Amino acid sequence: MSKKNQKLITPEIFRQAIIGSFTKLNPVYMMKNPVMFVVEIGCFITLILSFFPGLFGDVSQGTNLRLYNIIVCIVLFITVLFANFAESVAEGRGKAQAASLKKTQKDTKARLLMEDGTEKIVLSSELKKGDIVMVSAGEIIPGDGEVIEGIASVDESAITGESAPVVRESGGDFCSVTGGTTIVSDWLKIQITSDAGNSFLDRMIALVEGASRKKTPNEIALSTLLVSLTIIFLIVIVTLYPIGIYSGVQLQTSTLIALAVCLIPTTIGGLLSAIGIAGMDRVTRFNVIATSGKAVEACGDVDTMILDKTGTITYGNRLAADFFPVGGANRSDLIRCAALTSLHDETPEGKSTLELARRLGDNSKDISGSEFIEFTAQTRMSGVDLPDGTKIRKGAAEAIEQYVRSLGGMIPEDLHEQVEKISSLGGTPLTVCEDDRILGVIYLKDTVKPGMVERFERLRAIGIKTIMCTGDNPLTAATIAKEAGVDGFIAECKPEDKIDVIKKEQSEGKIVAMTGDGTNDAPALAQANVGLAMNSGTTAAKEAANMVDLDSDPTKILEVVEIGKQLLITRGSLTTFSIANDIAKYFAIIPAMFMMAIPQLKILNIMNLTTPYSAILSALIFNAIIIPCLIPLAMKGVKYRPMSSGKLLARNMLIYGLGGVITPFIGIKIIDMIIAPLLSLMGLGLGF
Repeated sequence: MSKKNQKLITPEIFRQAIIGSFTKLNPVYMMKNPVMFVVEIGCFITLILSFFPGLFGDVSQGTNLRLYNIIVCIVLFITVLFANFAESVAEGRGKAQAASLKKTQKDTKARLLMEDGTEKIVLSSELKKGDIVMVSAGEIIPGDGEVIEGIASVDESAITGESAPVVRESGGDFCSVTGGTTIVSDWLKIQITSDAGNSFLDRMIALVEGASRKKTPNEIALSTLLVSLTIIFLIVIVTLYPIGIYSGVQLQTSTLIALAVCLIPTTIGGLLSAIGIAGMDRVTRFNVIATSGKAVEACGDVDTMILDKTGTITYGNRLAADFFPVGGANRSDLIRCAALTSLHDETPEGKSTLELARRLGDNSKDISGSEFIEFTAQTRMSGVDLPDGTKIRKGAAEAIEQYVRSLGGMIPEDLHEQVEKISSLGGTPLTVCEDDRILGVIYLKDTVKPGMVERFERLRAIGIKTIMCTGDNPLTAATIAKEAGVDGFIAECKPEDKIDVIKKEQSEGKIVAMTGDGTNDAPALAQANVGLAMNSGTTAAKEAANMVDLDSDPTKILEVVEIGKQLLITRGSLTTFSIANDIAKYFAIIPAMFMMAIPQLKILNIMNLTTPYSAILSALIFNAIIIPCLIPLAMKGVKYRPMSSGKLLARNMLIYGLGGVITPFIGIKIIDMIIAPLLSLMGLGLGF
């Protein structure tokens, strides 16, 4: 799956959305959205009144009542279609992703290992949980599983969109493989961990298509509010009929229906499902699969984040940060020798040592005839033998000391001081010697990833506390925590410590998020409100979590939290806009209904709308067209800015509350100016 931004609506999505707009008109389906179901009922009643205008005792009083009923019916029908279209567009984007995922599902042949050690060729769809298969270079992995033997490079671009192969091996936290991916080199013996039709890819497709999507608690709560408002407005409208009779006004049924549809929260009612689907869609396009919309919403409510130090906050590979000469040695000599030993050192430590030396002005080059000495666990050092007989070594302090002593050299008095100083800072000291003379120490530091300080500041600005977990000693943990800017840390952390801190935070009423990839992380991932597992991790971790990151990037939890907050903000903003809309519609329709009998109400016609009919129809048309106008906002989400809840509320109330009041006044007036002459030609230019 690609991370690139895709078009909001492609021609295929548009075509499917048009079809879906009509297929969703089924009343059984529409009942799932009570607000729009009321609009559909109103459309059905006005359709009947289009054939039988006097069915409920309505009197035309010199106007073409049948034509008026037909126009109201058409506008209501279009309103329902627009709401269905919004939901269909959101679903269409998800189905487009599902289609790309389905392309990776091939019923390939698998080499099933029998109990006697022989191989049997079977279809991947015939594999069962617990089966063991052999997969070699160039072959597609037939199903989800865990590597039990071998090491190989695996191309996971079909799932992650990343072209660079990743290493998968038996044991540890990188043994999980996904069906549909391809082995690039070597071979793997894999134990299948899921039955056919229940693989990780199958579950992804079902979730992306929306087949297993359920309403989240927040959606249910908001739906309940919308239904309550709808019932209240319906009761108000029913009471208007006797009030109209008492005032000497004959209120037509179509007018009452139009008023009901304009006052009930149809805008958010038509967009609510689309917002929820689009929220999951944004997470999925970020290469994160959520098991439910509830998980995405929970991200928006997160109060505390539990983060592993290694891989999330720091690179995990200790990188060269400085050079410290000892025993009176020249620093430039130390840098030169460190660079020479690193010219052919492919380890992260070696590469970073050479890079730092280059930044400090060293230009050492490979000398013809030099012999590079690789690092081994036995010698605990690496180096280079130059053609002139000079031997340069770098490695663990104890190993270099022993090597120098064996050559008859002396140990500088300040060596141990520098080694202990680096260790106390949480770094790793690498000692460098030239023949029998120790030149100094390389300071290898577990480097904090760029931008982490700024990220944690953004999280702090929105009230999220960050806690770093590390196996380092308290001194090292404190150093990294201070440099990264986290709010707290747990040193010498064990898996059970993570569960304890999660439970402690939850006992205080907080929503907790964490990342993990190992089997030992599974209990904590299950305990957390938001658990983000790495796709490269174990099956146990992925099953315990409610989100899986296909790119296996632990830092992505920070972006996922922001997406969750954006979802909640979008829903709240559009709800505010929808309810604020009612104010303008009130000033359009109520005067139109009563000002002929009660001239004093004309003062409420602040938009100076032409006629009662044009006022009502203008409000009704605006009510319909605002839904498709807001589809892009519902799909992309309201732009998220890190700030406190109070500032965020004030900002959104200003933009979407005030905007929701002003926009309809402008829109309804423009529509009135357009349709008033047309209505006059149709014989609908008179008052009631």
